Amino acid sequence: MSSVAVADKPHAVCIPAPAQGHMKPMMKLAKLLHHKGFNITFVNTEFNHKRLFKSMGSNSLDELPDFRFKTIPDGLPPSESDANQDIFALTQAITKRYLLPPFRDLLAKLNDAASSNVPPVTCIVSDFFMPFTVTAAEELGIPRIIFFPSPACAFMGFYQFRALLEKGLTPLKYESYLTNGYLDRIIDWIPGMKDMRLKDLPSFVRTTDPNDMMFNFCMEAAEGASRASAIVVHTFDALEQDVLDAMSKKFPLVYSIGPLELLLNQTSNEQEHLKSMGYNLWKEESECLQWLDSKEPNSVIYVNFGSLIVMTPEQLIECGWGLANSKCNFLWIIRPDLVSGGLGILPEEFIVETKERCMLARWCPQEQVLNHPSVGGFLTHSGWNSTIESICAGVPMLCWPHFSDQQTNCRYTCNEWEIGMEIESDVRREILERLVRELIGGDQGKKMKNKSIEWKKLAEKAAGPDGSSSVNLGKLVNKFLHVRS
Repeated sequence: MSSVAVADKPHAVCIPAPAQGHMKPMMKLAKLLHHKGFNITFVNTEFNHKRLFKSMGSNSLDELPDFRFKTIPDGLPPSESDANQDIFALTQAITKRYLLPPFRDLLAKLNDAASSNVPPVTCIVSDFFMPFTVTAAEELGIPRIIFFPSPACAFMGFYQFRALLEKGLTPLKYESYLTNGYLDRIIDWIPGMKDMRLKDLPSFVRTTDPNDMMFNFCMEAAEGASRASAIVVHTFDALEQDVLDAMSKKFPLVYSIGPLELLLNQTSNEQEHLKSMGYNLWKEESECLQWLDSKEPNSVIYVNFGSLIVMTPEQLIECGWGLANSKCNFLWIIRPDLVSGGLGILPEEFIVETKERCMLARWCPQEQVLNHPSVGGFLTHSGWNSTIESICAGVPMLCWPHFSDQQTNCRYTCNEWEIGMEIESDVRREILERLVRELIGGDQGKKMKNKSIEWKKLAEKAAGPDGSSSVNLGKLVNKFLHVRS
């Protein structure tokens, strides 16, 4: 590719929040924008860039003339190289704008034509949870496109935080409100959303501290969306039409673009050189695919609690015995930092009991697993990447949400889309055993499977050549492709 061709391209700087679940969808969006004609600079923190390089291999981050990786420090002290950083420390670093000065310096270097050999930055594509980027964009006089890597219902949930505060619904006056039914009260005034309870909103409303860092950070991030040039939401119209309509009345330029993986599939032949650019901070263990090959169709429950959830040893044991007692086949992902002690906590009798029906792995190629014919259900934490990947695969879910938007995702999965069953309390083996059996072989499980197939078809339609998400991607590109600073 000639330098002239590269120089003529608009230049998008893409910066995800520094976590696995945010990096993955941002990378997919960056690849789509690259395919549509954008020069891309993808910005990771130094810590996550090293982890990505380690897990994916030396060729995974090979740069192209018009798709490059840059890093900025996060301002945090060194931490274990194969484990997540503390989410509260990261949030504090973002809130205190530790990342703004190095990000500002990076933009200046990219705009230095004499040394960078890249076209000037024409827009910033920023994660919703990186609000400091608005300052950098406004200083340069360029558009800032917010990417919200979760569904529209979660966005609207975060956007209610100010109203909840003003109505006195949060912070909670007493700790007892967490257990006495207070969280069951109906919130009936959110545009586009019905039958929501307080406990269905993002979990940070469940605080008794008026200075709660996570609540205030999310509230400010949501309110800061009004300063964005556009908002991209990782969803599709048919899935959340009412919520998207409500969002569009509040924010004029809202683009529902998803599922990103299905949109990328439309460009697979032309994007061959980008395939080596992976997403995972842990090394994938592909041996599980061979194990799945040995199982009957729809006979396996896949278990993965995502990249951030931390379980107690007791929860791990209860979960393990619930799976074991169901007598179903299961593939269980136990990443290195899921629980203190990891795999060693599981008792020998559990290993003996399940050796013919179970495979344990530290990480896996999740999308390939979910699309494997032997997988009949997904026990998930209801993170959005996992949820939308399950929708794309037509796989029903058992939902055990832990924090942030997971409660909202779970509510919609189970009640609006009818493709999930919620584990409403801390996991107990007898409850999990019953739910797994119902999911894999029961009447409700069969109904959810049929519904999942319907949503899969709608997702494929949205990402098709004339689908709503493809059209919205085109509108986004046309809006910002020719913007110059």
